[in-house]
Amino acid sequence: MAPLGDAALTVVFGDRIDAASSARARGFCAALAAAQRPDGLEEWAPAFASATLWYDPEKTSFAALADFCIELTQRAKPLRQDGLLFEIPFCRDGDLAPDLVEVARLNGLTPDAYIDAFASLSLEVFMLGFLPGFAYLGGLPETLSAPRLKTPRKGVPAGSVAVADGMCAAYPSASPGGWRLIGRTPAPLFFEENSSRPSLLAPGDRVIWREIGRQEFDDLERRWAEGDFHPELLEKTS
Repeated sequence: MAPLGDAALTVVFGDRIDAASSARARGFCAALAAAQRPDGLEEWAPAFASATLWYDPEKTSFAALADFCIELTQRAKPLRQDGLLFEIPFCRDGDLAPDLVEVARLNGLTPDAYIDAFASLSLEVFMLGFLPGFAYLGGLPETLSAPRLKTPRKGVPAGSVAVADGMCAAYPSASPGGWRLIGRTPAPLFFEENSSRPSLLAPGDRVIWREIGRQEFDDLERRWAEGDFHPELLEKTS
């Protein structure tokens, strides 16, 4: 437990990015949502292995909130959410995957072998952060990972599928970024107009990446950009 500035507190549940720590963080937040909360607690959010609580220091103190959190952690149970399963198309055509050859080489694989292995995975959404709709996917084996770029790109196109440090993600909007780009999806990932669920992905969801060719990518990108897209198109039952 540690202060984060003068109006926030972070509860730490582990020092690794893994499913167990993520489940503890989500379980704590679920217990917090159901608890009688102290005055002055304004909002909270889970991360990989922690949860941060923001409060009004004129209504409560760090010490009082820390005592409340200690008591809550003793009764909160880990929460493994059964979220949705999405099969999201992506294309690894040359200009859409500028780092694929290097990432495959670092892992002793050909690009084809790398993509075959990558597309066989079911990855879990651990948290959202960095950008609206940016989902951090865990479960990428070290044999398919790579370190971040030493110098981040000033611009990463929206939809870019990327890996770094044992994680996978897709950029919901154009942004600077230092992850390794291995493909791109035509699927929209963030819906500002949908206040109930603006992000396609949520913690606890799972993602399978389905490789498609460039023609299908171009067709879907055009159709979906024109509004012919519904998240249910990507949902799978098993």
